[in-house]
Amino acid sequence: MIKRTLTILSFVFVLFLISKTSFSQSLYFCEGVDDNGNAIGASSTFYIPSGGGYFYFLIKLPYEIGCSYVAYELYDVDYNNYETYNTTIDHTGLTSSWVWFWKKVTFYSPGYYHVYVRDCFNYTITDAYLTVKYK
Repeated sequence: MIKRTLTILSFVFVLFLISKTSFSQSLYFCEGVDDNGNAIGASSTFYIPSGGGYFYFLIKLPYEIGCSYVAYELYDVDYNNYETYNTTIDHTGLTSSWVWFWKKVTFYSPGYYHVYVRDCFNYTITDAYLTVKYK
């Protein structure tokens, strides 16, 4: 009886994990985005020349965005994991029915960043960490 209960609980837990990952919002950093909204060359680390370089922020949602803009808030993260506000990048021109969208972003400075994506209601819809290094 205990073995059967543990098996059922394990099965329910696995289903929960699958549903959690299948329906979660995601922020990808990538070299490009294809026509189907898939990241090309996704990574959490990018190398830029000393004069600056760009890559893309790709947002994928399990629901329609419901907003005409989002904001990307960038924070510098130090070796103690303390975050200091760096800048906000606005992304306007979204269509409220979109479930994925991307923005080309240029970086001029290396660093370790925490990027928060906030919708038009100022809710954080997703976030991710990013490392930018010089080539």
